Order: sequence, then structure tokens, then C-alpha cells
Amino acid sequence: MIRYSGFDDLLNHMVASAPERIALLCCDETGKIRRITWSELARRIAQRAGELSGRGRSCEAILADGSVKCVVEVFAAVQAGLQVALLDPMMPNRVLLPLLDAVDADCVWAPDAMRQAELEEQLAPKRKPAFGAHGVLFFTSGTTSSSKAVVLTDESLMASAFNGASLMPLAPDDTLMCLLPLSHVFGFVCGLLWGLACGAPVALGRGARYYVDDLATFKPTAVAVVPRLLEYLIARKALVDCLNLVLVGAADCPDKTLEAVRQRGIRASLGYGLTETSSGIALSIGDDFHAMTVCPDDEVTIAEDGEILVSAPTCLMLGYYRDNAKTAAAVKGGVLHTGDKGFLDEAGLLHVSGRMKDVLTLSGGTKVFLPEYEAALSDALGETDIAVVLFGGKLVLSCGRLAQDLTDRQIMQMLEPALSLFPPNSRIARIARLGHALPRTGAGDVERWKIQEELEHGNR
Repeated sequence: MIRYSGFDDLLNHMVASAPERIALLCCDETGKIRRITWSELARRIAQRAGELSGRGRSCEAILADGSVKCVVEVFAAVQAGLQVALLDPMMPNRVLLPLLDAVDADCVWAPDAMRQAELEEQLAPKRKPAFGAHGVLFFTSGTTSSSKAVVLTDESLMASAFNGASLMPLAPDDTLMCLLPLSHVFGFVCGLLWGLACGAPVALGRGARYYVDDLATFKPTAVAVVPRLLEYLIARKALVDCLNLVLVGAADCPDKTLEAVRQRGIRASLGYGLTETSSGIALSIGDDFHAMTVCPDDEVTIAEDGEILVSAPTCLMLGYYRDNAKTAAAVKGGVLHTGDKGFLDEAGLLHVSGRMKDVLTLSGGTKVFLPEYEAALSDALGETDIAVVLFGGKLVLSCGRLAQDLTDRQIMQMLEPALSLFPPNSRIARIARLGHALPRTGAGDVERWKIQEELEHGNR
């Protein structure tokens, strides 16, 4: 594996060593596969970088739709010396505008020219970018609090790709399928940079409507997915015979789902990483899905309370954008306090058991570990769209869309056997019916902070 110092280093090396090798695959308007060589990709990036350099802008927000034009724009903006922020194009403008303001964006790239113009008309940056050249910003998924802008660099992103590829290398004759949003660091690193860093072609998917068709069309040998997407692909029988490797990340994945992949003769690996570490920290490369080898540049230790601590000098964020207090709380002495619980086994392999914030401490000191607690309630009810939050010092069962028409009394009666297994003071105080599906991240994690906001506003 070659360690690249940034996007330009990758481009220069590939153009010098294998200019006609395929870098990207995509489908044109007719559905025909188009192949883009490294020399063509580098030429398009250089041309676009020149255009950006002449505009006198300093921070570009990119609505990352995963197209070839989007990939070119990201690399070109970095090459032109702009600060770059990657955002989800599925967000409505009313949600995007505060995020654009938060990162001091003074220009926008969007796949739709009309939408790009609409957003740029409303930009009014008050400050120059805090980081500038080589700063690449991603927003966290926001499962326990509202999203934060994390400052990475093209160097840290390439270091993360090197880390992952060192444990799970791809060959030039492999094809990596990119199905995940590039606005999420897992999708950007493991859906794009992993393949490019290994010299393997990356097939760019056409979005959620084409997941099944894209796998059949491009015939990849490797793909990175989140658990919910993998479950969908399995249900649709979309895992093509040529697949050799499925990397699952961004959330824990049920063993039965991973086993379903393995039973098809496909290697399944579970990855653990954070936006703050440019994605990957550890990967399962053995028989046990949940026993993960720590990436070569990283060092993991476990605090006395079970929190996973990570030293990742090549991949660690520069900080949360314009938030020194949150940065100082998360990174102490160069060590990231992840907020995740876990342990290292005798072989030094990492096991992740959940979020520290998934442990609720009640007023009497009783601790409730939510994954275990919610699993017991879910099994008792036969429902999956439920979550428990702490509100007013008491446990509230939040119900999204239930498959059964149950009264609150029926729910409490059905829960009684499960609740009897937990301490008496860890009871459900009330039931909140949200009237909609639980808010979740793209990886399927419940966004508890949004539920708490609803409760605080007295909507339920």
C-alpha cells in the first residue's frame, strides 16, 4: 500500500504510473457504462480547479450527489485552495441554509443549477473560513445531539483510506461499488477513497432508486454499506455472485444479517469509526464479526468507565468548526474520547458494546443500558419502532409507527414481564406516541435528541 499525503499526491502518482487505468465507472443517460481513466479524471479536476481559482471564493459547500461531476468538484475545490464542506443534497433548503452559514460558505455546488443559484442568492457569510485550504468538513450524524461540523483534511482522509486498505487491500482488478452518500465520511472514505487508493476502479451509483440495478450493471467485487442498506439488498436478492467483500459500517449490524452474507460465500467485515477520526478505527478481519483489528496508525485504550479512547495522529480531526469548547471536551492530550463503550480482548481486538450516552443514569443512581433495555421491550411488544429517552428524570417510551393497534394500558401489560428483569426503579413512567416514524440517521440509529425536543415542546 502507498501512503498518499493528499488528493493531489494520489492523482499525480496514478497519472504518472497508470494514466490509462480506469479510475471511475458511471452510467450515462442511456444506462451505458462509461469508463473514466486517471488521466481524464486529473485533466477534468485541473480544469475545474482553474475555474474555481479565478472566482475569488474561499469556502464551497458541495451538495454531494455522488456523481462524477461531484467527485471532480471535491478534488478541484481542494486543489484550488478552498475550504470544502460536504452536505446531503436530500436536505431541503431551509435545513441547508443554517449549515451553510455555520461553515462560512460563500459559494455552492449543486447538481441542479437552479437550486445552486437559489442557495447562493441567500448566502451572506460574515467571516472568512476558519481553516481554508485543505480543510474538508463533514457533519456528524447527530444521534445524541444536533450535528457538528468536523474539520478534516484531504491528508487525514487519505490516511484513513491507507489505514483501511492496509487491513483489507483491494487489487486493481477489483471494482468497488459506491452506494453510500459522499456527504458522510464513511461513504466518502470507504465508498470512494478506499478503491482509488488501491488503484481499483470505483463504480459510482445512481442513488437509492438504482441500488439493485447498479449492482447488477457494474458487477462489483466489493461494496461498503450501512446495516439498513445491507438488509434491503439481502431482501431484494441483490448481492451479485461476483461480490467477494461487503464492508458494513456506521452502526452495529445484527449477526444474522452478517451471517446471511457469509452464507453466500461472501466475506463480511464490520467496521468501526467516527467522523472525528476521518472514518475507520478498526475492522473485523477474522471469523468473529465483533472482534476488530485496530488500524495501523491508531492506538486504542479503554478508560476505567469503559469508554473507548483513540489516539489517531494521522486521521484525527482538526476540531469542531468554530467550537473550541466542544473540541477540548472531546480531544484531551491528543486523545479522542469517543463516547463509545467497549473493551479489548486478550488478543488486543476491539469490541464495541454501545454508546456511553446510551447509559442513562436515573435520579437514584440506577444505570440503564439502552441497547439491552430496548431490545427486551422490543421483543416483549413485537415492535421495532420504539425508543426510550430520559425526560424529566423519568424513562419515557417513545412509539413511532407501531404494527399493532395497542392502547397504552395494553402496552404496559405486555411490557411487564420484560420490565420485571430490570431494577424496580427503572420503570417506564409514561408512553409518548410521536405520530410518525422515529427520527433516524441514514445508518438507522435513533436520533434521541429530536425525540427529546418534541417532548420539550409539549407536542406529545
